[in-house]
Amino acid sequence: MIDIKRKEDCCGCNACGDACAHEAITFKTDNEGFWYPEVDKEKCVDCGLCEKVCPVIHSSDLKKNEFDKPKAIVANHKNIEVRFDSTSGGMFTAYAEWGFKNGYYVGGAIWTDDFAATNYISNNKEDLLKLRNTKYIQSDSQGFYKQVKELLKAGEKVMICNLPCQIVALKAYLRKDYENLITIDLFCRGINSPKVFRKFLDSLEKQYKSKVVYIKPKSKDLGWHNLTLKIVFANGKTYYGTKDTDFFTRAFLNSNCITRPSCYECKFKGFPRVADLSIGDFWRAGNVNTKATELDDNLGTSAILVNSSKGESLMKEVSKKLKTEEESLDVVVAGNPALITNIGKEKVDRKLFYDKINNEDFLEVLDYLFPKHYTAKQKLRNVAKAFYQQLRVCGQFRPKPMMQFIYYNIFNKNVKNTSLSENRYLLFTPHCDLEIHNGGTLEVNGLCRIGTSVFKHSDRQSRIRILPGGKLIFDGDRDYGDGLNIEVFGTGELIIKKGPWTNVNFTIICMDKILMDEWAMIGRDVIIRDNNGGHPVGVYGSRIHLPIVIGKHAWLTSDCTIMMGVRIGDGAIIGSNTLVNASVPANCIANGIPAKVTQTGILWRM
Repeated sequence: MIDIKRKEDCCGCNACGDACAHEAITFKTDNEGFWYPEVDKEKCVDCGLCEKVCPVIHSSDLKKNEFDKPKAIVANHKNIEVRFDSTSGGMFTAYAEWGFKNGYYVGGAIWTDDFAATNYISNNKEDLLKLRNTKYIQSDSQGFYKQVKELLKAGEKVMICNLPCQIVALKAYLRKDYENLITIDLFCRGINSPKVFRKFLDSLEKQYKSKVVYIKPKSKDLGWHNLTLKIVFANGKTYYGTKDTDFFTRAFLNSNCITRPSCYECKFKGFPRVADLSIGDFWRAGNVNTKATELDDNLGTSAILVNSSKGESLMKEVSKKLKTEEESLDVVVAGNPALITNIGKEKVDRKLFYDKINNEDFLEVLDYLFPKHYTAKQKLRNVAKAFYQQLRVCGQFRPKPMMQFIYYNIFNKNVKNTSLSENRYLLFTPHCDLEIHNGGTLEVNGLCRIGTSVFKHSDRQSRIRILPGGKLIFDGDRDYGDGLNIEVFGTGELIIKKGPWTNVNFTIICMDKILMDEWAMIGRDVIIRDNNGGHPVGVYGSRIHLPIVIGKHAWLTSDCTIMMGVRIGDGAIIGSNTLVNASVPANCIANGIPAKVTQTGILWRM
């Protein structure tokens, strides 16, 4: 009879439940949202089969393969759309496409309707979209092993891609090798709590006032290296959380408190691997440069470990669809230390965290996970860094920008929320003018460089003018190119959120309200104005100003003009020399004077 005395001894694979012919084993979730087997002693006949299929108990016997040390390969799918839609280099897609074409059932994790993860198997190629992409939470395998075994015994060909512990559990459950089975495991750092993830989604739904309809870990929209979590809501809004800003990702990578306890003592690290192939990300460690490094173009690159002759054969079958380079195993491991090293212990009080997560909103728990306070030493270091950065921005000591730096970041009462010690401040290049009238407000919630130039000796002037009653909010880190011209009138509110560098000669004239959302990109000579200069034109009662919204990850290319009342949808691209005087939907390309949508359903990367 299976008897879990330590949570570290159960990986939650569900194999014992599938093995029990008397249905004596059910799975109950604990306070952390992880499931563990529970035995009904009245139904149990003590046959011991549940223990025989336990991958943790028999890890030393099961952890074997043809190749003691795998052959390492770095690869990308040649189809750029496949790579863009994949979480890495598109390897699973290559294997699955070949499998469906050759009559295989393909199995792996999919999202349920409420964004839990469950294992699924199909011989329908249309299901590839369900099976693709990393889930980052533990998938429920109840009934899955039974289904796979039935297919194999019936002579069907099967390909399974899953976590290492689930692959080992499958091998233990089957109790023999099947020629018609191909197994693929994933590079795994640790698996996260479905409950915590659901709490995270609940908090975002509350914040965005809409239900989640789409989730994409490691979205390429902001570049692969950012590890962006993309979440789309029913109201059309989109959330982008990078490895530095997304709190679920940070909780996983930095706090180590949302990972299953067994992952701290994982039995399936190192070599040999049990699966025929292992796939994951190709991360380059340090300054290591090899031929394979050239494949990394920030659009996702896969690392593959070939562990058996069966895996080697599959690689040959799909090779025509791939760009590949052989790589040293040491290089792959250096970039993926989780292949051989267990995750470190949690960095916060685990019990206290789960007590909080069960009683509070996820976002309310963040102050506990990631305290915002700085130590005195950190604050002093940050202040010194701020002055050093101001000197670097100027290239040498210049009185005017340094005086502006000190005055507006420390003494000016119209500038709100700046803190040199907490990395919220303005940096001034030599040719900057900031004019804030009494009653005007500039709020700084990040690190902002004003007048940054790609040309070393540029003298292009940058100006910011805020009139009484006007409000400008720099809500996040961003660099503003030289030639910047911002005017906020007394009735206006301008909000610019975090993002990349805004190109030169960027003009914003705000009289009503303008929101430029996260990661909106600005090309050269772009103009945004929510007013007609204050001149009533046309019929009586016509508006002289109307609000503008520039959506997340929108791209305003060179020489385009955005007029009042316009809403640019998330992910939209406004072509060069375009006049936009009517709203543009999300994920499209608009061109012309006036703008017209020329292409829909587009995806692009930064």
